[in-house]
Amino acid sequence: MDMDVMISYLPLYLDALLLTVRIGWQGVLLAFFIGIPCATAVHLKIPAVKRVIQIYVELFRNTPLLVQLFFLYFGLPKIGIHVSAQFCGILGLGLLGGAYMAETFRSGLENIAPIQQESAQSLGMIPLQTFRYVILPQAVSSSIPGLLANVIFLLKETSVFSTISLLDLMFTAKDLIGMYAKTTECLLLLVIFYLILLLPVSLLGGFVERRLRYAEFGH
Repeated sequence: MDMDVMISYLPLYLDALLLTVRIGWQGVLLAFFIGIPCATAVHLKIPAVKRVIQIYVELFRNTPLLVQLFFLYFGLPKIGIHVSAQFCGILGLGLLGGAYMAETFRSGLENIAPIQQESAQSLGMIPLQTFRYVILPQAVSSSIPGLLANVIFLLKETSVFSTISLLDLMFTAKDLIGMYAKTTECLLLLVIFYLILLLPVSLLGGFVERRLRYAEFGH
């Protein structure tokens, strides 16, 4: 184990971490913007929209991100649509994540007991008020652990970005190993930087879950 080599590689890994964080979190935000409205539309049972969303969810949940990235990065230029590797990474992660977020939030919406809606209507609330003030807050609360688990999953999926020539953590590790054959040092740094990326989100998820459990059961 050569510590001097590891120290010399740190700036490269730091640059790769910043790129991974930027693209990863932009993809996660896009996933929320796609997934939450999709889940809401399915819950509201809009027939044509519901069917389209179900097809989208099944398609993206049952195909690997790697295949989706290849389609975006190599396939779109074939039909005259030229986009950058970073845009492909964000869009691919957002579309994949949107499908998972939609299913997670849909489950949260469906877990709300029908009596909640009936009680709100008996108090004179219109359907929009019922959804906004009764169903939505409870669905968000129950979905948070699953949504955070999806965030961790999506950030880990950024490891395939290297296949479309993005200089992320995985690309940096493979490149350095190929050039200098310092496998142990490069892989150890890779593990350390992925922990830096993922551990705070995991700890946040555990904290939020404990707080929600405390709020629900009072202990």
